[in-house]
Amino acid sequence: MNEIFKSKKLKGVLYDIRGPVLELAQRLEAEGREIIKLNIGNLAAFDLEPPSEIVEEMISGLRSAAGYTDSKGLIAPREAVAHYAGSKGVKGVNPDDVYLGNGASELIVMSLNALLDTGDEVLVPAPDYPLWTGAVSLSGGKPVHYRCDESDGWLPDILDIRQKITPRTRALVIINPNNPTGALYPTSHLEKLVEVARQHNLIVFADEIYDQTLFDGCVHTSVASLADDILFLTFNGLSKNYRSCGYRSGWMTVSGDRSRAGDYIMGLNMLASMRLCSNTPGQLAISAALGGRRSISDLVAPGGRLFEQREIAFNMLSAMPGVTVVKPKAALYMFPRLDPDIYPIEDDQKFACELLEEEGVLIVQGTGFNWFAPDHFRMVFLPKAADLERAVTRIGNFFERYRNRNG
Repeated sequence: MNEIFKSKKLKGVLYDIRGPVLELAQRLEAEGREIIKLNIGNLAAFDLEPPSEIVEEMISGLRSAAGYTDSKGLIAPREAVAHYAGSKGVKGVNPDDVYLGNGASELIVMSLNALLDTGDEVLVPAPDYPLWTGAVSLSGGKPVHYRCDESDGWLPDILDIRQKITPRTRALVIINPNNPTGALYPTSHLEKLVEVARQHNLIVFADEIYDQTLFDGCVHTSVASLADDILFLTFNGLSKNYRSCGYRSGWMTVSGDRSRAGDYIMGLNMLASMRLCSNTPGQLAISAALGGRRSISDLVAPGGRLFEQREIAFNMLSAMPGVTVVKPKAALYMFPRLDPDIYPIEDDQKFACELLEEEGVLIVQGTGFNWFAPDHFRMVFLPKAADLERAVTRIGNFFERYRNRNG
């Protein structure tokens, strides 16, 4: 019989956060090995629980949550999202501009499917959250990666963006706070990105899922608050700020200049209707979350668990020969660089597998985030302090052996 092949649309699509290295980790676990997983921002796996008011709201509403909702979602949580957008300075958002989804990821895919024709280009950061690259490709588009500058705190390189715009460029993706680097973009830099979008008639897709996970007194600016003459689609949800990854509860807001976007919005409505609605229990949690106390603030403040774990990981990694790290201002990740003169890595996936096999620590190689060279890796700093210290010590032991093996 003829072999069954995957779709050609999957060429170039990867999601190495749950890719071959994780598959190796699962095999090692099945053999009885202990694996410390630093590959994914799944907060519940590290005993970071959602606020009790969210859980109670879902439980209390569960008996009446068995039916379909409006394709965009229940009106009360959409009103809460519209109010939240207004609190961040985004003007003119009403509940009809809000779409609720099974996580922000579903809405990202939906928004790109509604926009792109074959060969249309979308500017995506490098490094990126790989869902964006994969979703552009699956929608028939071409992801074009612009460089974020590590020497400038991982801020987007404006000149590089300008040089990569062509007549086929339709949109600019901004991931802020950034995954995987933990960078937070200042308002002045966001204004430069908005000006690029304005000059080239680009839609701005703003991934702001970590907008409350901020360290050192930093403040997040929603890019959609900076202009009303550009079309913005902003994505957020409960997964990270409210430690509710498994609830799959996210939202998308459409704001800015909608005057020329009527047909596109009709496409969004069509796709929202085709999937009927997002899961209703997840929708129930939104109003309670956005109307409640921001408990993430306790975790990221000095003395808070996430703050202290960031300090441990940053200090331990920075002390290792040939390892440099831009200290994250936000989010849950670090993206350390390994000096190629000290760590002559040719295949960083193989490097990650060797670390896993020798020390039982699971990280994600930098090329899994569409970075250009095999000289970075991403790790979460979510384990409790003692477990994190143990994991980073193991990483250091492996690095020492690697340096010795390579002279």
